[in-house]
Amino acid sequence: MPNSVASQTLFLYSTTVSDVGTVRSNNQDSAFAGEHLIAICDGMGGHAGGDTASTIAIRSLAHIEHDDVNGDVSTVARMMETSVMAAHDAIVGKAKRERKLAGMGTTMTAVALVAGYWVLAHIGDSRAYLLRDGRLTRMTQDHSYVQHLIDTGRISPAEARNHPQRNVVMRVLGDFDIDPHPDIAIRAAHPTDRWMLCSDGLCGVLEDSTIEQTLTAYSDQEECAQQLVSMALKAGSTDNVTAVIADATLALDADAFDLPHQTPLVAGAASASLEPIADILNEPVATAPMLRDANASPAQRAAALIQSQPASQPSPRVAQPSAVREENGERANPDTGEIPVIQKRDGHVTDDPNDPDVAKAIHHERQTQRKETRKRGRRNRLIAILIVIAALALATGGAFGAYRWSQTKYFIGNADGVVAVYQGVNTNVFGLALSHEVKRTNIDIDSLPQAWRDQLQDGITFNSYDEAIQHVQVIRQEKSNFNDKSNTSKSSGDAGSGTSDSSDSSDSSGSNGTDGDSSAGSSQTDGGTADGTAGDTGTDASSTGTDGGDAQ
Repeated sequence: MPNSVASQTLFLYSTTVSDVGTVRSNNQDSAFAGEHLIAICDGMGGHAGGDTASTIAIRSLAHIEHDDVNGDVSTVARMMETSVMAAHDAIVGKAKRERKLAGMGTTMTAVALVAGYWVLAHIGDSRAYLLRDGRLTRMTQDHSYVQHLIDTGRISPAEARNHPQRNVVMRVLGDFDIDPHPDIAIRAAHPTDRWMLCSDGLCGVLEDSTIEQTLTAYSDQEECAQQLVSMALKAGSTDNVTAVIADATLALDADAFDLPHQTPLVAGAASASLEPIADILNEPVATAPMLRDANASPAQRAAALIQSQPASQPSPRVAQPSAVREENGERANPDTGEIPVIQKRDGHVTDDPNDPDVAKAIHHERQTQRKETRKRGRRNRLIAILIVIAALALATGGAFGAYRWSQTKYFIGNADGVVAVYQGVNTNVFGLALSHEVKRTNIDIDSLPQAWRDQLQDGITFNSYDEAIQHVQVIRQEKSNFNDKSNTSKSSGDAGSGTSDSSDSSDSSGSNGTDGDSSAGSSQTDGGTADGTAGDTGTDASSTGTDGGDAQ
């Protein structure tokens, strides 16, 4: 690859703006804007997974910002491909260690300026556009299902914009069984070249003609990025929206003291932890500017610029490398991400996974993680066993306590048809009776009123044995009263039956006597008649008989 001296006079100015959008709850995009490298990553895989995947990818690429290997374009191209593959391995490894991150992944589009050439690496459906001499060219091909349909002539680009599967990506970095190798392209750089990298939250809603017009109309990089993100949100984007703008600048004097310089900017999810990137670059990095109020008028925006710091815009955060943090008394050993940062003997800092020292550090880190995982597993098993033992002890103690309490109670119930006193409560737990018989009486259950029988069937509960015995006496007394009443009622019924019989006898005797007297009188009358007047007729026999009796 040619390496002209004149090409060394090209420098890169860049900026980035990212916004969570109006629908999503968190920003899963990550972006980097430096002097030699720009990159955009669109994460996927849930609330935490997308954040993590895009952050890992940015950290894996960041070392290219200063690691240009003396302007060797071919070496940088291989380095970019290796870094992309390293990001893929790191994402897969983290997803396997933390199952809640399973299925996470990210797109990745990056451009590096090396010795007058652009080196482009791309995988996924984020895009890179190049504006050269007023003409916009799309430099990447979407690795998506709808792009496949367009390439095969099944649908038109206009139909793809509203296709129900427009978000299906066929190649990404991450926990998927797909090809993670990126597309690599090299193109000569020209002064005044302008790059625009974006996530599909922007290019999915804005036409290429609108993007071209905006890139041409706004020379200020930040203003251009602000406008593009704002227009995407106004156009109805439901995704995170991120734009990176970078301009190639020609330095007239490459040996001048005041060469173009900027602090690398990080946006989106990766901006939540700047220190690892600062350690990778061994220089300060800062958070990217926030999206300004898209509904503000030009006058309101001008007034906000006059103020020292708008109230709605938080101050950019700058992270220093570890050497500076140590001097300032900050944490000496911060988390540097999935790929360890190694400081070489010559003072050079690198996270290139092909470096033997980095590979050794990765191996050591993995061994340490495996040991920690085993320790954590043993500790978790021990904790689980102790919890089970404690639960069993608690259950046993509770059961014993319940049984002890039950034995302070007594009840009167049915024992084979007679009244008996039981110690405990009239119930059972898992087939285990919580009572036992302590005294059986001779009171027959069937000899009691029905109300008593019902109560005894359920058990009449008492707080002490003496109370139960006293109640047995009450039952006995009530039984006696009940039987006396029954006998009294029976005797009264028998007496009534005897009186009725005597009356009947009297009546019967009286009738018979009367009948006897009549008969006797009749006989006497007949006799008197016979003795008194022999020749009288039967009609006058009674009178005659009477007279004859009187005479006699």
